[in-house]
Amino acid sequence: MKLTVVGCSGSFPSAESACSSYLVEADGFRLLLDMGNGALGELQRHIGLYDLDAIFLSHLHADHCIDMCAYFVARYYRHEGGRCAPIPVYGPEGTEQRLTTAYADTPSASSMSEVFDFHTVKPGSFDIGPFSVRTEKVCHPVEAYAIRVEHEGRSLTYSGDTGTCDVLDELAAGSDLFLCEAAFTHGKENIPDLHLNGREAGESATRAGVGRLLLTHIPPWTDPQINLADARAAYAGPTALAAPGATYEI
Repeated sequence: MKLTVVGCSGSFPSAESACSSYLVEADGFRLLLDMGNGALGELQRHIGLYDLDAIFLSHLHADHCIDMCAYFVARYYRHEGGRCAPIPVYGPEGTEQRLTTAYADTPSASSMSEVFDFHTVKPGSFDIGPFSVRTEKVCHPVEAYAIRVEHEGRSLTYSGDTGTCDVLDELAAGSDLFLCEAAFTHGKENIPDLHLNGREAGESATRAGVGRLLLTHIPPWTDPQINLADARAAYAGPTALAAPGATYEI
């Protein structure tokens, strides 16, 4: 598998990065994990606008899904070649309604489903193209899911947005790469069931016994070097900060 960081800023885009969006590729299949603010423009640096095969939305906060409205425009109103066939979109219950409401002026209440084939995510295991995936509900103010993606014996776990929870450790257990949010700073923010800090991300990686830890979803107002140091103090394995445009072979 190949992972490309399309965007990794938390809460809102930074001057350097779009919000959460991660491209996972294997066997010519392209799966996008989240499409936050600014992600659609950045995605086109890596693949063609119509080259995605499926999309997974971890939850329906704007910094993880709002560029789906722009992608709707690109797919629905495409002139050359005609309207795009529906692409599979996996998201929490109410995803279609959330995107329709956010767009606010679709031609009809069902226009989104003309270019997006919506599938409701619940805890469980299923296939997306060549990938075997497992999803688990994590701790966040809205319905939110972490996802484990496996292909030919290799594994990637993406936390989405979450506070500390046992199910995340269980989902990530033994993953080759753990893409984990670290939005908060240890000793500064302490809001249960919302986000992890660097230290908590490192502790989760240690409990899960992962191969590598990649910290993401760090907001522009948070010092990433503090979170990186805190994670490294709690996890002895290779640890780095996600960076827009960076690629990883898994």
